[in-house]
Amino acid sequence: MMEMTPTHLADLIRRAQTHDPDAFDDLIDAFGKRLHGYLYRLTGSRDEADDLLQDVFLRVVKMIGSYRHDHRFEGWLFRIATNLVRDRIRRVGRGPRVIPFDARGRHSGDASSEWIEASDDAAPDPEASMRLADDVDALQKGLAKLPEAEREVIMLRHFSDLSFAEIAKIMGTPLGTALARAHRGLNKLREMLDMDGVKAQVG
Repeated sequence: MMEMTPTHLADLIRRAQTHDPDAFDDLIDAFGKRLHGYLYRLTGSRDEADDLLQDVFLRVVKMIGSYRHDHRFEGWLFRIATNLVRDRIRRVGRGPRVIPFDARGRHSGDASSEWIEASDDAAPDPEASMRLADDVDALQKGLAKLPEAEREVIMLRHFSDLSFAEIAKIMGTPLGTALARAHRGLNKLREMLDMDGVKAQVG
């Protein structure tokens, strides 16, 4: 992924607003992977994440002309993505599926965040691996059980590297509400994991 400085981003946005296709390609290259990871975790489906990512950038193409750059472009992108996921979930009438993680508590192929504390040993013993797999399964189910607003703020905070101020803007809430949702959601997740006897680092 290219290095994205504020000056470079501002130039890409300016070029995209003139309908320069290369500028859109560069924006996809810069933000597509993180957006896809976020969409995948919220939907639990690679196919849906692929479709939604295309929808995000179709919206960007349509809306970029009216976008006023205030150095919060990333937040604007994630707000579009979040709204599209909400629309998709409400349209199909179901909540999120269990989100696949690998044996170390991460989405396969993405080392952006580790939720479960795991040993760095190259060859952990089979019993430890089985316990860790059970812990990851409990974490996945716990995330799926959280209320939508609490799950969204946790996903945005831990998987998208956004500040709480940016998250509040994306979710259309005051900063205090976003903080409170994160606090409630993490407490609920800890309680669910404690009930399952999971040794997890959450928060």
